[in-house]
Amino acid sequence: MTLSSTLSRQVRADIEACGYFPEFVIDSLELALGDEPATHHLVHQEATFMGDEIHRHLTVLALTPTRLVALHTDEGGEEANADDQAITTTETVPLGNVRSVSLSRVVQRPERFDSRHPQVVETWLVLGWGALSRVDMEPAGCSDPTCEADHGYTGTITGDDLTIRMSPAADGADNVDRLIRFAGVLQREVGRAR
Repeated sequence: MTLSSTLSRQVRADIEACGYFPEFVIDSLELALGDEPATHHLVHQEATFMGDEIHRHLTVLALTPTRLVALHTDEGGEEANADDQAITTTETVPLGNVRSVSLSRVVQRPERFDSRHPQVVETWLVLGWGALSRVDMEPAGCSDPTCEADHGYTGTITGDDLTIRMSPAADGADNVDRLIRFAGVLQREVGRAR
């Protein structure tokens, strides 16, 4: 199998532009894609924090005609020689199993919104396919302001398998636009797969 069989030049170029173990990332993505081509993709590099250290994290999302491939690459680990290691994990989700694709945009001056120049200041893509859930708990109460009884807890369970946050200030306006376009394509493809 050659790289051109499943990865377009643009996917490869976007991964290489990050400069973060590109051959390892490309090989891992090729392994996950097999002979199925990536029709759309998104590459996101961010800083993560472990204790008092900053590490790099790379996420590559690749959409094929039948599935979503999510690839994550991190440097190091907790072992003694982890400074010279990297780990890549790929997860493949059939499009019919993606439960939700949520795109949130924060814009400046919404009263002057212009779709040609939306002035997006922050964007989140949140994907859910049922592998992970987040539980947000808080103390329960009642409407009596003088009540001192213990009402237990209340909370919500949210499917939150993957969240990508981008802003023009941190990632550049072009990357924010790519995130928005990728989310739109994924929303349509997931809808068709149901």
